[in-house]
Amino acid sequence: MVPLSILDLVRVTEDTDARGALDNARDLAAHAERWGYRRFWVAEHHNMPGIASAATSLVIAHIAAGTTTIRVGAGGIMLPNHSPLIIAEQFGTLARLFPGRIDLGLGRAPGTDQLTLQALRRSPSAADTFPRDVLELQAYFEPASPGQRVQAVPAAGTNVPLWILGSSTFGAHLAAELGLPYAFASHFAPEQLLPALEIYRSRFKPSKQLDRPHAMVGVNIIAAETDAEARRLWTTQQMSFTNLFRGARGLSQPPIDDIEAYWSPREKAQAMQMLQRSIVGSPETIRAGIDALVDETRADELMVVSDVYDHGARLRSFELIAAVNKAGSRANMTTEACQ
Repeated sequence: MVPLSILDLVRVTEDTDARGALDNARDLAAHAERWGYRRFWVAEHHNMPGIASAATSLVIAHIAAGTTTIRVGAGGIMLPNHSPLIIAEQFGTLARLFPGRIDLGLGRAPGTDQLTLQALRRSPSAADTFPRDVLELQAYFEPASPGQRVQAVPAAGTNVPLWILGSSTFGAHLAAELGLPYAFASHFAPEQLLPALEIYRSRFKPSKQLDRPHAMVGVNIIAAETDAEARRLWTTQQMSFTNLFRGARGLSQPPIDDIEAYWSPREKAQAMQMLQRSIVGSPETIRAGIDALVDETRADELMVVSDVYDHGARLRSFELIAAVNKAGSRANMTTEACQ
């Protein structure tokens, strides 16, 4: 059984406002905890009316307060948008409030468009110092040294675990060099998944945080009772990707019966290139898809995105995914016992 985690988009839909999206995320995390998911992450996105996780550390606090054991974190914080000191203060505070449960995934992209980047008062060149900023942030989480003049209070000594996120090979190189766990965003950027994992594993250097490579693979999985129903639920995500190409940043839309009537052939090709590793279908289809992905990537963990419009259907999707994963593990144990 490969460990499963969740990346939640905190979607604002045509039927929910931002508060509803935040409460739905917290409710999903509580269910995920019972179903055996390891982590529950949210990501920093700005100027996107359909995503309510811009104030990422506050959203993490809201979710962590509604759960007791599941790890909660950022997947991720776009570090070039921030001072490392400020992020250390925020996540050090979270670690004090929820000890042993906070993760901090770090990305190099701005998580928004160039105009919004200007509104954030950050320079596009801030990404150039990302490796140095990661090291500075990491140092703030270590115990304070005698005479240290700048401390991230109350972060010192919390040792919040850092992750490097990536959608290209850059992050793979950095995670390997720093000896940090690596999460690849193949749920929207699948092209360089295998080369990035190879670079990460082959060049990994052990560190105080991690003695061997740990690779997490992001994947879209939408499960329902039948393949047809799952494919219908998937149209919400397909429309969202299509809208990105159209420059339309709206709310999440309910599923439709005919996605071909929504997108043009070019838009379909663009969206499906990004969604090509998605696993969509009945429990049997999901089981085969997970097995194939893990066999191909040797992933240590999967970070699941199940971008389903209706909250009840989304809960059911994640419940089926967890059940399929556990059933697969039991089947493997039975097979091994018979050999």
